Amino acid sequence: MKSYIKINKDDNVVVALTDLHKGEMVEGIALLEEIAQGHKAAIANIVAGECAIKYGAPIGYAKENIAAGAWVHTHNIKTTLGDINEYTYTPAIKELAMEAPAVFEGYKRKNGKVGIRNEIFIIPTVGCVNNIAGEIARRTQNLLCTNIEAIVAYSHPYGCSQMGEDQENTKKILANLINHPNAGAVLVLGLGCENSNIEELKKYIGEYDPERVKFVVCQEEDDEIAHSVAVVEALAAYAKQFKRETCCTKDLIVGLKCGGSDGLSGITANPAVGEFSDILIAKGGITILTEVPEMFGAERLLMDRCESEEVFSKTVKLINDFKEYFISHNQVVYENPSPGNKKGGISTLEDKSLGCTQKAGKSKVVDVLEYGETAHKAGLNLLSSPGNDLVAATALAASGAQIVLFTTGRGTPFASPVPTIKISSNSALSNKKQKWIDFDCGKMATEEVEIGKELFEYVLAVASGKKVNSEILGIRDMAIFKQGVTL
Repeated sequence: MKSYIKINKDDNVVVALTDLHKGEMVEGIALLEEIAQGHKAAIANIVAGECAIKYGAPIGYAKENIAAGAWVHTHNIKTTLGDINEYTYTPAIKELAMEAPAVFEGYKRKNGKVGIRNEIFIIPTVGCVNNIAGEIARRTQNLLCTNIEAIVAYSHPYGCSQMGEDQENTKKILANLINHPNAGAVLVLGLGCENSNIEELKKYIGEYDPERVKFVVCQEEDDEIAHSVAVVEALAAYAKQFKRETCCTKDLIVGLKCGGSDGLSGITANPAVGEFSDILIAKGGITILTEVPEMFGAERLLMDRCESEEVFSKTVKLINDFKEYFISHNQVVYENPSPGNKKGGISTLEDKSLGCTQKAGKSKVVDVLEYGETAHKAGLNLLSSPGNDLVAATALAASGAQIVLFTTGRGTPFASPVPTIKISSNSALSNKKQKWIDFDCGKMATEEVEIGKELFEYVLAVASGKKVNSEILGIRDMAIFKQGVTL
């Protein structure tokens, strides 16, 4: 069994696949100290100011001389990155061979979209009615049946006292969830005096089926809960007509996200998701990669894969706009990863980003989406969103993803508004948190496995109705990107 891995022939560090001990031989070098699983050891002397190399790319420069065999981490390396950069389009595109589409059993909607769940969403326009929405959901659970799979209220604290782009974000995300094909029917619950009131929100929803989407203004009803329960009963009668039928992977959109990474994430789980992404794209589907700050340091790899200079320019704007967002709030652009990431072996943002972008596979980038914009172009799309797990996963769902793949080396119980498949980078996590983790990639560290194909088949099973752990536990989360002033 392998105990460590040298990812690229040019690397001057290796990653421990198991805990390594002082004196153990690695690439002909005796380790000078203990190296925990997921952490890095130098396999050559690295002089102060020189770079530590992982994935064949710099992940930071040495703050001091690092001897061969030493532990390489935050105590002795520091980011090489700066703030705003200039970029040149130097395309290096690998065209994937297209394959025959695969099929799954989904729900075909009247507007031509396809859902992988048939649920009733209760969407508050404003946080003031969150508890009312929750009570309506509780009182209508008796309506669940074989083909009405959930009745869920999605609470949030926004919809009023917002200004400008901040309010726009709320309206776009709410409208996109109302239009999401995983919802067979939707109750939009308003208060009546909010900025993002129902009449305002209708401008963002666009054309809708009045049998599928119904509206209640709480201030206009004597008993808003009783009235809303009756409305949900009517929506359930409408939603029951939908049955699973054979659908094509050309209609499947999958979001790609990671969080709570460890030193194995970029070696196991993220590359597995990259393999999945390439398979789905080859079969005509769409994948969406987000969490822009965790592209910093690896952005040029994505830019070189842009299918045109226009897409390249949109990618440059995506990166630099997010850097300007950090700078405008007097924050460091290249802040180190979270404490959990560091504990798992991630030392710098380059270290995390080079691992994170493994989720993008090898496909060309076909489009770049603004926050709240929906995906429509087959292939790999980039989406503007922060790295925060709840915000980014909600953004993926709002951009049309029917499923989110979430890789993790630390574990988390959260879920997005759509089925969220938790993928572990190490088997210890999968074994410990069996109610959180749905798919284990830990075996990739020690075995030669075609994990991408296995993951693809698992996703098709979920798309056809298999419940993921967060659904079984009843966990649903939604978070909107807060960017502006609150009145």
